[in-house]
Amino acid sequence: MSSPTRSVFARQALLATGWHSDVRLEFADGCFTAIDANVSAHPTDEHADIVLPPLPSLHSHAFQRAMAGLTETRRDPADSFWTWREQMYALASRIEPDGMRAIAAQLYMEMLKAGFTQVAEFHYLHRAPDGAPYARPAEMAFSVVDGASEAGIGITLLPTLYRRAGFGRPLAPEQKRFESAPDFIAGIMADIAATHRDNGRVRVGVGLHSLRAANRDDITDMLALVPNDVPVHIHIAEQQREVADCVEFLGHRPVAWLLDEIAVDTRWCLVHATHLDDDETRRFAASGAVAGLCPITEANLGDGFFPLVDFINAGGRFGIGTDSNVLPSANEELRLLEYGRRLSDQKRCRALPGMETGSVGRYLYEASLKGGTQACGHGGGSLAVGQRADLCVVSEEALSLPDLRGDVVLDSLIFARAAFPARDVLCGGDWVVRDGRHVREDEISAAFRSAIRHLRS
Repeated sequence: MSSPTRSVFARQALLATGWHSDVRLEFADGCFTAIDANVSAHPTDEHADIVLPPLPSLHSHAFQRAMAGLTETRRDPADSFWTWREQMYALASRIEPDGMRAIAAQLYMEMLKAGFTQVAEFHYLHRAPDGAPYARPAEMAFSVVDGASEAGIGITLLPTLYRRAGFGRPLAPEQKRFESAPDFIAGIMADIAATHRDNGRVRVGVGLHSLRAANRDDITDMLALVPNDVPVHIHIAEQQREVADCVEFLGHRPVAWLLDEIAVDTRWCLVHATHLDDDETRRFAASGAVAGLCPITEANLGDGFFPLVDFINAGGRFGIGTDSNVLPSANEELRLLEYGRRLSDQKRCRALPGMETGSVGRYLYEASLKGGTQACGHGGGSLAVGQRADLCVVSEEALSLPDLRGDVVLDSLIFARAAFPARDVLCGGDWVVRDGRHVREDEISAAFRSAIRHLRS
């Protein structure tokens, strides 16, 4: 049975064709059915000041939300990504399916309130704490997807292949929960896809943890087992030590090796790719793959600066991810991405191609929307007829100054607001955030607090 048609009337909206005034958006059965600009409101319309297409978070580790704020004490004079990872492993060793579901639901609720309606979940917490497989190998994956369903966010689940501790090294004991093989991952993908076949908010892709955790044979075997149209994500070149180890073991830098050995194309997302030389930057951009940039996490872990300007000038595509989820925030990810380049280059307004002039906020927002949608295999990502009915409502009074219109709205949202001021959020035709509050906030937050107390006890 079809659902009744509902509608929103916006004073201004960023459509696939740009900014428009007096826009009516109708939706039913989870999709937009009609969008018209320069029209009058109908008596039954819900009214909004500004309507935006929400962003995707193209890279997330949901379980790490359970350690947000707990890793900011120096425990080693040489504190780094690698020492942080030890604390992450300690957390990963304790989470059970019920706790995973509660943590995921809390995180995804926060994402919706922060301006995201789709998340690509890079999932490698596969096995029980003792390393044994669950009776249903996809048990933990289902916990993540169930958490997404509770929150009402769209999810692209990426069961992730993780076979080695480093180049040529077997998994360490603390990585026993991550152990997987191509057929194991393919089985999880198939189980999730079959169970959620008719669910427009659940999609499936595949993750390859990294070149240090999956070698060439692992990668080719994995790709041979999955459909040729699903997203493929991989961590790569995040840390300089990782690059040095790759050169020592494989004789090439990681991105160069991947582009030489594997057919990288538009279904790929290379997460972080922080440390690129000029040739890698040009070749990566030319491949059509998406750079999965996570500026808050990359800053938190001391990764370094992605060569954003050179990548954009080479025609590269990018999107943003929340990664370790220390602070889920769409506008802060974009702000930090731009400010990182300003600090490094000692110039302003960096995120624009070549000598082009214009709004940095608009460019960052639309480029991240397009790249993130591609990386999530979402198939939508805009306010257009036939697309999934996702939108974000922002009140004019929530902006930094009154009477803002067009591109300066995005400049204000990204650069002059502490948090993304999402008043209402629609995902798949359902209102999941109302007046800045999630529709199931009390229930989800209570379950999260209980799960964290259990973990910490």
